[in-house]
Amino acid sequence: MRKRKKSTMDDSKDSASKSVSETVNGSHQFTIKGYSLAKGMGPGKCIASDIFTVGGYDWAVYFYPDGKNPEDTAMYVSVFIALASEGTDVRALFELTLVDQSGKGKHKVHSHFDRALESGPYTLKYRGSMWGYKRFYRRTTLESSDYIKDDCLIMNCTVGVVGDEAFKAHKLILAARSPVFRAQFFGLVGDPNIDKVVVKDVEPSVFKAMLLFIYSDKFPDIQEITGSGSTCMSTNMVQHLLAAADLYNLDRLKVLCEAKLCEKLNADTVATTLALAEQHHCSQLKAVCLKFAATPANLGAVMQSEGFRHLEESCPSLLSELLKAFASVEECASMLSSKKRSGSSVYGIDLAAEVHVAEPVNPNDRRVRRR
Repeated sequence: MRKRKKSTMDDSKDSASKSVSETVNGSHQFTIKGYSLAKGMGPGKCIASDIFTVGGYDWAVYFYPDGKNPEDTAMYVSVFIALASEGTDVRALFELTLVDQSGKGKHKVHSHFDRALESGPYTLKYRGSMWGYKRFYRRTTLESSDYIKDDCLIMNCTVGVVGDEAFKAHKLILAARSPVFRAQFFGLVGDPNIDKVVVKDVEPSVFKAMLLFIYSDKFPDIQEITGSGSTCMSTNMVQHLLAAADLYNLDRLKVLCEAKLCEKLNADTVATTLALAEQHHCSQLKAVCLKFAATPANLGAVMQSEGFRHLEESCPSLLSELLKAFASVEECASMLSSKKRSGSSVYGIDLAAEVHVAEPVNPNDRRVRRR
């Protein structure tokens, strides 16, 4: 039987336990020797790693040297993680890392852990279900990179399988703060006698942060909850907290999360924040993200971020909006530059006029002609 951790708000009788997710992580290193010999095996054909076990399930990594899809004409390599044992609706997080073998530490990381996905962990329905990338890396770029050394390619795979953790809270307080909880407990189809609710798609630390807000009406100390001062981790937590606030109709918490994310925008996180703003109808946050990302000084770095790939996959319509925002910024910059040029010309005319008016006059009111 799985042991459950417990966090208690109060032990009085009118309480309800909220079961949320706890992640069990495991990693596996997949080494592909003789990469050049694997090329040409054909689209859809793969090299499989050894089986490894995480969270009571077996997993495998599949590497497609010529890509998974024939329509990509072998331009990209594909990489997927597959559930290799029997299982139903297995909820998991994934991370694939292409190891830089030059020693510079410039690894290429594709992580599901760092994304503020509205759907939470990925669900694998049955044995053979896969998660990964059809276009993991352009093959010509890969072959000229430091990721291949001595015809060898190394990949690290991390799988996080979701387990259970329990929290206790008062039904009356939850219902008073959240319309969703109110409907669950006291609505037309609710059950006031229910003593346990399974909460899906909210990670334990995020649910804890949400409970702290519900009880205190203050924005929780993210650094204390995560145990890290990392800006990236803090941003990721706030992104997930915003999604949870939207899910439970906690409007004030949602606004506070938007404000925090506006403060923390950078080239690495703006793309995922933009996708989040679109998915959860945060118009002001979306506008700030578009303005930041469309700035010429930022756009290049934004497009190189892992979050931008997620943006392309999850919200392709935002790419056209980003393009319009970029065009608008360029137009404004052009107009400003034009005004500066015309403004200096007018200023010169005004100076000339002032000089003419200020011509010296002699005591007898006769003009003195300039030489």
